[in-house]
Amino acid sequence: MSEHAVPRYGTIDTDYGMQLATTAPDQDGPVWMVNLMKYRDVAEYADGRESSISGSEADDLYSPLDSLTAVGASPVFFGDVDQQLLGDDTVWDRIAVVKYPTRKSFIDMQALPKFKESHKHKDAGMASTIVMGTQPIAQPKAPPGHTQVDWADVPHPPTNDDGPVVVVHVLRFHDAEAAHTTPTNMEQYQTEAAKAAIGHGLRLNGWFAVEGTIIGDGRAWHQVRFNEFPSKAAFMAVVIDPNRLAAQKDHREVAIADTYTMIVRAKVNVLTDSITTP
Repeated sequence: MSEHAVPRYGTIDTDYGMQLATTAPDQDGPVWMVNLMKYRDVAEYADGRESSISGSEADDLYSPLDSLTAVGASPVFFGDVDQQLLGDDTVWDRIAVVKYPTRKSFIDMQALPKFKESHKHKDAGMASTIVMGTQPIAQPKAPPGHTQVDWADVPHPPTNDDGPVVVVHVLRFHDAEAAHTTPTNMEQYQTEAAKAAIGHGLRLNGWFAVEGTIIGDGRAWHQVRFNEFPSKAAFMAVVIDPNRLAAQKDHREVAIADTYTMIVRAKVNVLTDSITTP
């Protein structure tokens, strides 16, 4: 968010902003802010200064770690998009997740002088962004007869050239009430997809329900899922599995109204620990 009334990189949902700011202390608690980031090719500063740095370099200058620490927040996931498989209206560059101790702490950070000063770099570098406030949801159990396997025993283990990837799914279902309760068709797809994915080393880092989008393009989203694989090759083997493809056509495509699917090379990934640790 910005010291400007109207940020250049997205539209603020003032209703959700009010919810974040006014949640009663006895009802407040941690919130995981999921950030999708698309950068300008060259940073454009609002004060008109000449710039030769890229948008991502400007965002690196923004990096508000001191401000996050001041309100008790911390990054729990950060990575660059290796490949975007679904959703072509915006091709995202980076994904980040920050865990805040309370919803109000997210709002409090916006008022910090150091945050306001550093924000000029984000404003200069960001072409567009979606920032979703989310809560963890229960993850499905493995289908009968299918158990997690060691990455050393999968067909495509991690290598120096192709290490672990996290596949990030941003989902909007046709069922408008489906944030916490996954639609039946999606559950049927998950069961079939898991049979192939577990054998290729699938690990569920965290699934989240979207309670609101503080800044974006006006679309409402329902869930964000982070699924880890030992390598990109392992995930692509799941993608072409014939049983998963059939389930995608019969069930996933029926359930989903809108989506982004991105393969991310994570530089920071403590999502699972952030969910299980108070």
